[in-house]
Amino acid sequence: MTNPDYQTLIDTPTWAFIRETESWYPPDAVGLTIAQQRAVYDRMCAAFHAPHPAGVAVRDLAFGSVPCRLYESGQALVTVMYFHGGGFVVGGLDSHDDVCAEICAATGFRVISADYRLAPEHKHPAAYDDCLAATRAAAAAYPGPMLLAGDSAGGALAASVCHRLRHDLPLRGQVLIYPGLGGDRDRGSYLTHAQAPMLSRDDVLYYARMRHDGPEPQNDASAAVLQDRDFSALPPTVVIAAQCDPLADDGRDYRDAIRAAGGRAEWIVEPGLVHGYLRARHTVPRAAESFARICAHLRILAE
Repeated sequence: MTNPDYQTLIDTPTWAFIRETESWYPPDAVGLTIAQQRAVYDRMCAAFHAPHPAGVAVRDLAFGSVPCRLYESGQALVTVMYFHGGGFVVGGLDSHDDVCAEICAATGFRVISADYRLAPEHKHPAAYDDCLAATRAAAAAYPGPMLLAGDSAGGALAASVCHRLRHDLPLRGQVLIYPGLGGDRDRGSYLTHAQAPMLSRDDVLYYARMRHDGPEPQNDASAAVLQDRDFSALPPTVVIAAQCDPLADDGRDYRDAIRAAGGRAEWIVEPGLVHGYLRARHTVPRAAESFARICAHLRILAE
C-alpha cells in the first residue's frame, strides 16, 4: 500500500483522539522551542491524565542517582522498569504517570518509571546511561524477576538496556510499545506512513538530530538495537506496533533478528492505531484492547 487511506484505516474514535491531541500538541510542534515543546506536551498529557486505580501506592525516589517513581499494589515479586516516550526530548514522570499506575494495577507488579535526562541538553548516551543505572539499582533493591517496558523513545531505551544487561540480570522479557529501533528510514513503513497522523518521518529525523551531536552513531546498540550484531541470549520479546506509524516495521525487523538468533519474539501490529495511542486507552476501543494486551503480555512473560 503506497498511499494509505487514513480516513478508512483509522476509525472515528481514533480520529477524535487525534484531533483532541492536536488541540493541545500541534502537528508542527517540532517547530517550537524546546521549552515550548515540553510545555505543550506536558499540558497535553495532563489533559489526558486518568485517576490512579484504587490500591496503587506511589512514591518518588532515586535508583542509581536517577529520579524515579515507584508504583506498588501489595507485595510484588516482579519489577517492571518503564521508560517513557517523548522522542528523547519531552516527557517525564508525570507524562506517563497514569499509564504506569494502571500497569501496576493490572499486573500486580511493582513498576518503576525512570526520569532519564532529555536531549538536546543531554545528548546520547545520557538517557541510556540513566536507564541503565536505574535498572541496575532497581535490580539490586528488588532481586526478583524483572521486565523491561517502554513506549516510543522509551521502547528504544528499554531494548538497548536489555541488550546490555541480558547476561547480568534475571530479565524475564521486554514489552516494547511502538518503539523506534533504528531501522532503515528509506524503506517500508518509514515511506508508506511518512505522513501518518501523530508522527511523521520528518518528526523521526528531527528527534534523531536532537538526540545526537552530529551524525547518528553506527554499530552502537545503545543508540539503536537494530545496529547490534548479536541478538542471542535476549529474553522473550513482544513488540507492539501501531499500523499507521512510520516506526511500525522496526518491530518486525527486530523480531526477525531475535528469531534468527534462536530467541523468542513476537511482533503485533495494532490495526488502525497511531503513534501515541496509549493516551487513548480510555476513549478508543482499539487502544483499550491493545493496552489490555500489553498488560497481559507482561503477566505472561513474568510467568
